Formats: sequence, C-alpha cells, structure tokens
Amino acid sequence: MQATLNYPQITVVTPQGSLNEANALEFQQNLTQALTQNAKSILLVDLKAIESIDSSGLMALVSALKLAQDLGRRLVLGAVSPSVRIILEVTQLDKVFEIFEH
Repeated sequence: MQATLNYPQITVVTPQGSLNEANALEFQQNLTQALTQNAKSILLVDLKAIESIDSSGLMALVSALKLAQDLGRRLVLGAVSPSVRIILEVTQLDKVFEIFEH
C-alpha cells in the first residue's frame, strides 16, 4: 500500500513495507503513473516506511529515475532508513540518486 500526495511543485509517493519481487512491478507502475500524469517538476519517493528493498525494488527505482530524466523531471529519494541506505551505498546507487533527508 502506498499513498500519493500532490503539492504545487512536488508529487510525493510513500511506499510501505518491503520493495521486493512481489510488489516491484506495481511500485514501478505507480512511479511511472506519477511521472507521466502529473506535470509537477519533482517526484519525491518518501522511503521512511520501507523496511527492506531487494534488487527488484532497486530496479524499479532506477527505471523510474531514467524515465524522470527522459521527461526532464527530478526524482528524489527522501527519509531513507539506515538499512536501505546501506544497500544504496553498497550498490553505489547513493551516487546516482538525489537523496533528501527531512
């Protein structure tokens, strides 16, 4: 389950639980929808409620980042938990994504 909020220049997507093979495709589809249906300049993926992420979840994020770049939009990760941050660091995706701490 996830929530999507809209602010004047920011769309916020807040996934919950785990991002894994079981739900990565749905998560990616939600990100794609948020990027293509909203003309907002920034998509913030708020990861505060994510307990774990696997390679499928990472691929969904990378695919959404590529789409955002193709559309001239920004995709930002926010409130990354320590366990997810470690995975981003090990895969060096922390250098690819813009990460916002709030």
